[in-house]
Amino acid sequence: MNEFKPLPDLPAPNATTGVIGWMRTNLFSTPLYTVLTLVVAYVLYITLVPVLDWAIFSANFVGDDKTACVSGGACWAFIGHRLDIFKYGSYPSAEYWRLDLSFLLLILSFGPQFFEKFPYKMPLGIFSLTGLPVICFVLIAGSDTFGLEHVETEKWGGMALTLMLAYVGIVAALPFGIVLALGRRSEMPVIRTFCIAFIELWRGVPLISVLFMSSVMLPLFLPDGMNFDKLLRALIGITMFQSAYMAEVIRGGLQAIPRGQYEAAKALGLSYWKSMGLIILPQALKLVIPGIVNTFIALFKDTTLVLIIGLLDILATVQAAITDPAWGNVAIEGYVFAAGCFWVFCFGMSRYSQKLERKLHTGHKR
Repeated sequence: MNEFKPLPDLPAPNATTGVIGWMRTNLFSTPLYTVLTLVVAYVLYITLVPVLDWAIFSANFVGDDKTACVSGGACWAFIGHRLDIFKYGSYPSAEYWRLDLSFLLLILSFGPQFFEKFPYKMPLGIFSLTGLPVICFVLIAGSDTFGLEHVETEKWGGMALTLMLAYVGIVAALPFGIVLALGRRSEMPVIRTFCIAFIELWRGVPLISVLFMSSVMLPLFLPDGMNFDKLLRALIGITMFQSAYMAEVIRGGLQAIPRGQYEAAKALGLSYWKSMGLIILPQALKLVIPGIVNTFIALFKDTTLVLIIGLLDILATVQAAITDPAWGNVAIEGYVFAAGCFWVFCFGMSRYSQKLERKLHTGHKR
């Protein structure tokens, strides 16, 4: 008797694979989907074509004044001509290398975190949260010890100032938020009451009023002859404000941990801090990664409010530049450029958080 030999599988029909198959399945699977696809395609056509023509095909990319922008498209020459101002603000041009070196160190510290198999990720992460802020401050502010010219914080501005405010706020707000979240759940009435009062106070006022108070009102309560730098006051205000929001995000993660995890930690004889550091907090922080990153993104965008206390971030420098009569009406180009800068960094944080979620996913449905 002949042994049975099955025939090889036939390839899938062309109409169900590749680009055509994907379009049949996702765009034209039903009459309703077909109509919706055609409507969306028409809307995209009538909106994207003029936008692309204005932004790329009819745009002007080189020039020193408004005479270079006569084609009717976007005047990107304005952005190129003022790019150094947008990046560095009023920082002395001869010292740009100090800001560039600080950004390079920031990239070298955080960049490897995006690569799964890169070695020394943990030491670099610790360095980026501890030593890097000190090194960058010395580089940017200057130091007589290292022969670096002192640059007043009033000259700091542009994207450099935005990144600085966001970086310090993020690095400081997370640990403060963890402490406040633990304090709000503490069994000690004094600590719990203080943390609740702190969180509710800072969450109950807008950030713009916090910055205004830190810049205008705080010096009135300081002793004579004592004064804080304007930038330092802004950093303290932003950190305290975002710490309150971060605390509530982390508290949500702590409450999501089953009671059995706490009881298991006690059964193992772990102290409160060991149980929190080794068992509870790692699980809670993993659960609230989206909320933490959402708070970071909100902090990054809220840095634009420092304009009210005289600090010129990227948006403020753009607003100041578009009033230059030598360029005419370039407000749209300026605001599109500023929005693009914010989108790049916010989108990057969002994508990294999604990658981190996938890496830490334990297989449970969420």
